[in-house]
This record gives sequence, structure tokens and C-alpha cells, in this order.
Amino acid sequence: MSQVIQFPPLLKVDNLRVSFRINKKESVETVKGVSFDIPRNATVALVGESGSGKSVSSLAVMGLLPEDTSSVSADSQIIFDGRNLLELSREERRDLCGKDISMIFQEPMTSLNPVFTVGFQIGEVLRLHMGMDAKQARQRTIALLEEVGIPDPANKVDAYPSQMSGGQQQRVMIAMAIACEPKLLIADEPTTALDVTIQKQIIDLIDALRIKHKMSVLFITHDLALVGEIADHVIVMRNGEIRESGSVEQIFEQPKDTYTQALLHCRPTLDSRPWRLPVIADYMENGGAVLEQKERPRGLTGNEEIVLEVNNLGKSFFSREGFFGKKEFKAVEGVSFKLARGKTLGVVGESGSGKTTVGLTLMRLHQATSGQALFDGKDILSMSNKDFMQYKRRIQIIFQNPYASLNPRFTIGQILMEPMHIHQIGANDGERSAMAYQLLEKVGLPKAAFHRYPHEFSGGQRQRIAIARCLTMKPEVLVCDESVSALDVSVQAQVLNLLQDLQEEFGLSYIFISHDLAVVKYIADQVMVMNKGRVVELANSDDLYHNPTQAYTKTLLNAIPKGLQH
Repeated sequence: MSQVIQFPPLLKVDNLRVSFRINKKESVETVKGVSFDIPRNATVALVGESGSGKSVSSLAVMGLLPEDTSSVSADSQIIFDGRNLLELSREERRDLCGKDISMIFQEPMTSLNPVFTVGFQIGEVLRLHMGMDAKQARQRTIALLEEVGIPDPANKVDAYPSQMSGGQQQRVMIAMAIACEPKLLIADEPTTALDVTIQKQIIDLIDALRIKHKMSVLFITHDLALVGEIADHVIVMRNGEIRESGSVEQIFEQPKDTYTQALLHCRPTLDSRPWRLPVIADYMENGGAVLEQKERPRGLTGNEEIVLEVNNLGKSFFSREGFFGKKEFKAVEGVSFKLARGKTLGVVGESGSGKTTVGLTLMRLHQATSGQALFDGKDILSMSNKDFMQYKRRIQIIFQNPYASLNPRFTIGQILMEPMHIHQIGANDGERSAMAYQLLEKVGLPKAAFHRYPHEFSGGQRQRIAIARCLTMKPEVLVCDESVSALDVSVQAQVLNLLQDLQEEFGLSYIFISHDLAVVKYIADQVMVMNKGRVVELANSDDLYHNPTQAYTKTLLNAIPKGLQH
């Protein structure tokens, strides 16, 4: 009888405890005795909501925690290939983590230096850790760009990050991470802001590179749907602790922990549309039982009142070419649709399809090149700024990034009252502040939020504040531009439920722009699919998802992570 040889894991994390100092006397423990293994040549997914401790755990492995504000417990161990990383000197740790362990960060645009070419940045890794000269580094960089699927790598090597799409930037980050052929690749939310087709390409690329280079991968995400696509093992974290771990099949098909079950049920699925999305708190309080709900009907009959009619909308951008010439790029071309009162139009497509440009052009944040947008029979695109002022109140936008769209120097009260001042809503500040308090209650925030600043709130709470700010205008149309894309599944469910409640109460019409097709199917009555600035398909939500007529739409639907079906 042959004996099975058990190889030690590549990485063994034992009793990891990480604390952050709040002030000179107080500290808070964010990772509370976490232990897990990463086998050789395997992918382990670390799953949890924001604040669960998953990214802090990965930063502890990389040695990237801030030394002045954080500390790792003395009895913690991080054993990599037989060596305790916590006992190495700073120089030893840097050499090891640059070469044998590497990391792909969530935001490639903030991780890549905007003033250096991508070739220089990848080459720097090769020169520093592999001892290559400039010529060798350039040749290796071009080969790496080709390996990660960058088109025309010989020319792209001299491009700056700003000249690349989000998907290409993430591929550059992957090229940089695998440059030294590491044994362990840590991918921290590498696909969060990417559309479904690019997301699938990145997932497939990471998996193919893992097999080719015989790496191990630690894949960090808040989205369980992705886990079924890439992982062998899953670790579920909450509040700095591991709630459950096991094979991907066991986690999806027989989850034992109530929190894991809640994560699986919070996200919209393609085969049902409950009246309200369950949130994690509801699920936990109900002892893990799925509440039976009636289905929410969606779709248009054709007899609805039309609040906004867009005809042949076009938007071009121009760049200089030569001394006197200019080059036209048609971002949006010939887009037409009708938005029914109290209904939702979902707008989907890959990055660069023109969906956000449509929303910004309707808001007159871009000047339309051609076409009409009829609001109550009047074209809001051709009227003067003075005439548009009264319509500005009636059509508002919720931006994707609540961190960037809220003024950090204003209190929440000032943020809510500023548009009321501008549009002369309310007789005095007393009336306006009373309205602001009502709106905070409406979006589920406490009255105390009125005197606090944006940085004191989570991403989901900031998005609620952004929604409340839009409601100060009492709008009829809300453009939601990727407004839930960066949120955890539970927070996303809360915001989607809020949008539905507001639509029912005020009869709001939504233009819901998103790359998440499962979310769009859940909230939209009608879906418009865009590709290269044009509308390729427009149909009722259920019709489009069940019977897509265009090949491009089928490609988008096929790219939805299979984990969503669980």
C-alpha cells in the first residue's frame, strides 16, 4: 500500500492578531486570532464584507501594515515556505515579498504611478529584484504584457496608465505582480470596478497564470459569486474572525454558518425577484431561514406615462491631431429611448460602451453633439442655462463614488442644505434643516449624522447621504451611475431596497446604469444594452434576459459569474 505524502502548506497563518491604535491610550483589534493555510498550487478565497479583516490579514502577510499605527501580536505566526515572516528583518521581508510573494491591489489607477510609463514601472520590479539591465527589463516587460493579454505590447510598453482602460490597467498590475514568478499571488478585490466581461477575463487570466507558473493564489473578495469561478478553498470572515472554511463545493452547497448562508442569499439572482432583497441582519435574526416573499413584477405594458423621451442622442469628443487638425471620437451615437414615470430603465454594457456618457449628457454635464431629450415636451439639451435651472431640480444624479462626490469640508447638514439654498427651497434655514432631518430618517440614518462629516461614514452610508442630497430637490428622474457597484452585497441590498421604497413613495423614474447584470435584472423594468456608443438591444427586463436577440447581449449574460446561480 503506497503512502500519501502530505506536503506542508506554502503559507500558514497561525493566531494572527492585528490591532490599530485609535489614540495614545486606546487601540482596536481588527483581526482576532485568525488561522488558515494556503496549499501549494491552489487558490484560496478570503470572503467577507468591508471591515471583516480580510484585507488587513493580507497586508500583514505582505508586511505593508503601517508601522506607526498598527501592531501584530507577539504570539502570531506567518510561516511562508518554512520561514516565519514576522521574524525577518525589514530588508529580508522586502526582498521576499517583492519576489516570492506579490500583490494585486483593488484600484489600479491609484496603484500605478501616473507620471511613469507602464513599461518603466514593470521594468523597475525586474531591475530591483531580478538584477536585469534596461534592455533585458524592456524585453521581459513586453513579453509580460503579451502574456497578460495587452494588445500591441511593443507600443503599449511606452503608454501611461491614463492611456489605458480599467481592464488594461488591471492587466498591467497583474504583469507587475507575476514579473518575478512569485510562489504566492495575493489578489485584493482585483475585479470590483470592472464590467462582467472584463471581470471574467481577469478571473480566467489569474487562473491560467496560476496553472502555468504553479503559483498559489489568495483571492480576496466581498462577492461570493466570483468564488465559484476561481477558488478551490473558501474562508469566510466577519468582524475579524473566521466564521467558516471549507472546499468551494461545501461552502456553496452545504454552508454551515448562518452568516455564510446570508452572504449567499443577499445578492440578487437571475431566477427570482423577491419583493425585498434580504439583508444579512434580517437573515441572522431569522435564524438562517429564508423568508418567503412574493415576486416583484417588472416590465412595461406600453400604456405608461412618459416622463423623458430621448431621440437620436449623440456625444463626440475631439482631440488634436497635428498642428491644425482634430480627431473625432463618437462616444454616443444615435441613442433613443423613452423613460416611463415611476419605472426603471437599466443601462448595461462594457466599459467604454457610452452608458455613463448618456447619463452625464442628459444632466448637461457633457454638452450633447446631437439629438433631443424631451422633458414635458421641452428639449432640455438645447435650452439656455437659465431655463434649464428649473429642470435641474427635476433630474438628479447619484454618482458611482460617494467618497469623491461629497465635499469633505462640509457637514452632512451643510451638504443637504446647500442645494436647498441654491434652488430657494424652504423659507429659512430652520425649515431647511427640518427637511434635512426628515430626509436622513427617510434614508435610514440617525439625526446625529446631521452634524458629522463624510469621512465618519462607511461607503454604504455615504451613498445614502448622496441619495438624500438628490431628494432635497424632490426630483422626478434619478440617474444612478454605478451607484451600488462598489458596495458589499448586504449594503448593496439595503440601498436597492431603499431605491425601490423611494420609487414607490414618490413615483420616481430611474435611469440605472450598471455593469452588474444581476442587479439590473432585479431593479429594472426595461433594459437597454449599449456597445461602442450605440444601442444594440432594448426590451423588457425578463424578455431580454430569457430571450436575448443580439450576440453581444448573449456574451454579456454568459459572462455573469456562475456562483450567482447558487
